[in-house]
Amino acid sequence: MNKKIIVVMPAYNAELTLEKTYRDIPEGVVDEIILCDDYSRDKTVEIARDLGLTLVAHDSNKGYGANQKTCYREALRKEADIIVMLHPDYQYDSKKIPELIQPILDGRSDVVLGSRVLNGGALKGGMPLCKYISNRLSTIYENKVLGLELSEYHTGFRAFSRRFLEAADWNSYSDDFLFDGQILIDAASLGFKIEEIPIETRYFKEASQISISRGIKYGIGIFYELRKYKKLRRSKK
Repeated sequence: MNKKIIVVMPAYNAELTLEKTYRDIPEGVVDEIILCDDYSRDKTVEIARDLGLTLVAHDSNKGYGANQKTCYREALRKEADIIVMLHPDYQYDSKKIPELIQPILDGRSDVVLGSRVLNGGALKGGMPLCKYISNRLSTIYENKVLGLELSEYHTGFRAFSRRFLEAADWNSYSDDFLFDGQILIDAASLGFKIEEIPIETRYFKEASQISISRGIKYGIGIFYELRKYKKLRRSKK
């Protein structure tokens, strides 16, 4: 049985990198590409149209998490079996999509993460050292709480099975960057298998990066989400 593969791109001001990201997606692997534009102030929408992508445009800036929600709703509505979330900022290697979706196609996993940390891809790709250290420290704590052995939780290159997205309560998650952590906490809570593949990453001027203040807010948010998870787990014992 053939699986329907849809790539979703949560986009904001991605005019300088969108086409390069799109051109690297291997031919014949993906059935459709959906770009949700979160009220960009540049030519992201026009470029998406020129490339023939399925376009959904927000009428106001709703936030990164809200953008993902729109992406997943649209992909599920179009009956996707596997949904790949790919940032259109050319930070992640689109050529890795076949490898990313293979564990789901094989029935081994329902969530697959492209890890920048496996094989040293993060530092090789230019991840700032302070960001790398905070990534490692938060990952150690998240693994301890969730009982997992992931190399990182903060990648913007992920694949999900339809089964998982229909089970997870992602509509209730944050409309901001915290969404990325919440969906993995939910996956662990629901008992879904999470797998990783190593990827390289690219850090350059045009690649989107979370600001220091928003990064701190994200870290505090993840801490409280993990506390909630621990309380819920203890209440079930």
